[in-house]
Amino acid sequence: MVETLGPDFYDAIVASAAVICGRGGRTGHMQSLCRSRGIPVLRVDSFEPDAFVGEVTILVDRESVVLGGVDGEPGPARPPGAGLDGLESICVVIADAADIRSTNDLVPRVEQARCFFVREEFVCFAAGLSPVDALRAGDREARHYGKAIASELRSMVKELLPGQRLVMRLLDLRSDDAARITTGAVADEPNPELGLHGTRWLLADPRYPRAFQALRAYLQDRLGWDAERVGFAVPFINDEEEFRLLRQHLGLTGDTPLGVFLETPAAVHSTAGFRTAGASELFVGTKDLIQFYLAADRGNHLVASSYRTRHPAVLAALRQAVESCHEAGLPLHVFVLGADLDHYLRHLPVRSLMMCTAELAHLARRAGGGSP
Repeated sequence: MVETLGPDFYDAIVASAAVICGRGGRTGHMQSLCRSRGIPVLRVDSFEPDAFVGEVTILVDRESVVLGGVDGEPGPARPPGAGLDGLESICVVIADAADIRSTNDLVPRVEQARCFFVREEFVCFAAGLSPVDALRAGDREARHYGKAIASELRSMVKELLPGQRLVMRLLDLRSDDAARITTGAVADEPNPELGLHGTRWLLADPRYPRAFQALRAYLQDRLGWDAERVGFAVPFINDEEEFRLLRQHLGLTGDTPLGVFLETPAAVHSTAGFRTAGASELFVGTKDLIQFYLAADRGNHLVASSYRTRHPAVLAALRQAVESCHEAGLPLHVFVLGADLDHYLRHLPVRSLMMCTAELAHLARRAGGGSP
């Protein structure tokens, strides 16, 4: 129970059965972590912990938490929606190795789950790492940080089944989140969402390339050929020029695969350019893309009614990205919330999606005849 969810509460969140908070949107960064792990979240308008006296009921099968008890039987389950039959591949969004294990343990097995996607910041939280502190401390500490991240990725690779791979999105830590896990000072930006993070921050940091090179060397040394099962994608990027600069900054040769995470309108319009610049695959981060198209902060519950995942402008942008990738022969994966799966499949020419662990598990159990 906390007023605002942040990265400093990572350990508490993943160990919780439910979360009560006073602020935050349904697709905010840490609430997305909750959804991916199937942890229900209750947001209350007035957050006064002393007023929460008595019973709290967690309805695990409904992924909900309510204040007080529940009279009688819970209401009917949500009606079945789209199944998995219409999907060619699924990139499963995870937080750690346990999510890979739980996905591969599903019965029946989800054959379309051929890729797992993890954010570097989540790898940091799980390992208790402070990336900004490490990179500031010097070259030696930067390399140690890269090896620590690689060690976590290695444990994830061990959980992969034949034919599966792992993709890590490079560090995208906004200044307000960084301030909560960094011992030194962090720039106080008036609008962190539009500030120095993602590719902008990676290009500006002189030591991140050393960490990244140490990460790749460690994987190659410890995994051998299996190191090729680990790929990378760059976050919060606008165009092919930034992509070329970042490849150069990271010291990547021309034949080294590197994906792109589309989450700005400019990136959607640069899809063909990314292909020309050597991008190996694209991932559409709809949560950020929607907030930028609709000017509605995804972490602010006060504008939740304006944050519309099925808005015509959003669907038009997604359609443009999908069709452009099809023309260029570039693999594309679109992130989708479980509630939007059927709608997206009916309105977009896409059959390769990204989905969080818990929502995929619900679909798989429903397909197997189990309870949702």
